[in-house]
Amino acid sequence: MYKTVMFYCLLLVCLPVSAQNPHETRLDEVAERGRHVMPFDLEQTCHIFSKTPQGGVQQVIVKDQSNAPQIALIQAHLSKIAHEFSLGDFSGPAKIHGDTMPGLQTLRKATTSRLTIRYQSLANGAQITFASEEAELIAAIHLWFDAQLSDHARHAHSGHSMK
Repeated sequence: MYKTVMFYCLLLVCLPVSAQNPHETRLDEVAERGRHVMPFDLEQTCHIFSKTPQGGVQQVIVKDQSNAPQIALIQAHLSKIAHEFSLGDFSGPAKIHGDTMPGLQTLRKATTSRLTIRYQSLANGAQITFASEEAELIAAIHLWFDAQLSDHARHAHSGHSMK
């Protein structure tokens, strides 16, 4: 018995570890699903999530300001999803992040009288502003932004904080 235990201990020490960090695996999965939902190239763009006292601002911008094709793809996509979001359709993010994404269920239930969603083109991409006067919706936006920051870690960062 002792020899068997020692054999397995030695085996564990000697074999190379090939298992990937669970968070890295999640980032890979999200990036792969994102390629099927977002038409722009994640490697050429950056997501910025900025929480505000009223909700937040989600931006997607290009890394190279002269990349007109990527800018056009960002603007078309964000314009489309801003419209979908205003109808309570958050199926795009759900396809990428899953239906249990924090904040998502609350945002899906919000009506236009409770949650304002505004699209804006930028010279280097586009942005969507989310605003509400209801604490529950503001908290849901912040949770949703945190989840996206975690899932898009390689391609996203936090913008300005609530000030």
